[in-house]
Amino acid sequence: MTSLTRRHATELETIAVTVPADAVMAYEEALSVVCSTIGIFEVDDTQVLWRVEGVRDLGYGEAELTAALALAAAISGHAAELDRTRTEAEGWLARTYESFPEQDVGQRFVVRGTHLEGPTQSRRIAITLDAGMAFGSGEHGSTRGCLRALEQVAHRRPRRILDMGCGSGILAMAAAALLHRPVLAVDIDPWSVRTTQQNAALNGLSSLVAARLGNGWRTPGLKRHAPFDLIFANILARPLCLMAKDLAAHLAPGGTAILAGLLNSQARMVVAAHRRQGLVLERHLTEGDWSTLVLRRPDGATGA
Repeated sequence: MTSLTRRHATELETIAVTVPADAVMAYEEALSVVCSTIGIFEVDDTQVLWRVEGVRDLGYGEAELTAALALAAAISGHAAELDRTRTEAEGWLARTYESFPEQDVGQRFVVRGTHLEGPTQSRRIAITLDAGMAFGSGEHGSTRGCLRALEQVAHRRPRRILDMGCGSGILAMAAAALLHRPVLAVDIDPWSVRTTQQNAALNGLSSLVAARLGNGWRTPGLKRHAPFDLIFANILARPLCLMAKDLAAHLAPGGTAILAGLLNSQARMVVAAHRRQGLVLERHLTEGDWSTLVLRRPDGATGA
């Protein structure tokens, strides 16, 4: 996707799609190309349909938005109609701040917005993010599951760490802060790479988190850093299955993969794809409808 230079406008627009749960992450990423804030809301109590909405400068990045929505439809298999609503500029940022309070995740982390004044009173590891960057903020079940999984495998002290599809960089930063090891963060979206770099600087982790633009496992230079002892892939179920062979080939013997972005109903399919590559399921964590899988390559095993 094209990296855009954001302009300032006096008029704002809310754009939104209503999609099934398994398409939420794809459309969240699509809207984040042009929106300064993203929100995800249940349409009803059944958790079948979700509304993904964002706020942008009126008319900003229309061509890029069209391309991003087409990509989301292709990836998720769900074509969604875009709703557009003029938004009052006054007060929208305050409402965004109110919806992003400091939040504890797992046993070790606290995620907080830049709008919160003063240091956290928590003894947890603090990850600070711009409240406008709601994607990858720690609110989504997939992100929370990955942070919980990281806590559970931290005792292995992985040395070579990869965050594939880094988004906001929250997982890369959490691993770097908890393990005090360098982390390579890769994303196909230039804005995500830039956001990860900015967030790493904000959290004092620039020396440990290296964000790179790349196309998945075909990213230039990726093999020089492999094999990895720990790989995060918080993407979507179908891409995870398609990428299983490449992930296994880049995972060191005894290494751990933390996979997310999939519904509970999709977990068996993703596990099966990785078992065929010699990986073993260690843990299956759930956060509402969302699953996080912890898989490991047995010691002495090699990539398929």
